[in-house]
Amino acid sequence: MSRNARPELFIELDLNSPVFQSTWDDLELIEQEKAVATFEKITQLTWNQAYRDKGLKWEKIHSIQPPKGVEALYSFRVSKSIRGIGFRQDHFLRVLWIEPNHDAAYGKK
Repeated sequence: MSRNARPELFIELDLNSPVFQSTWDDLELIEQEKAVATFEKITQLTWNQAYRDKGLKWEKIHSIQPPKGVEALYSFRVSKSIRGIGFRQDHFLRVLWIEPNHDAAYGKK
């Protein structure tokens, strides 16, 4: 590593969104357990690793307008049926909500 290179930081999660909290409470216990396993995995990755991870399927969402000040929203696989929606801010993944209905994560009905 060169003297000027900074080590890559692991991703930190922000799960404090009120919408995330309410969708979390609506999940069945088994789905919460799967989500916790995914969140633990994410915190052991750098952003470069997360982007390449085939299991997370990190994808930009074009059909939903991001909140003011956020460049874009992204979805990622939380479990086989659940997608997470959030955005990157520095080394944080700010999770806005989780969507048990896979298609709804992209703004589809």
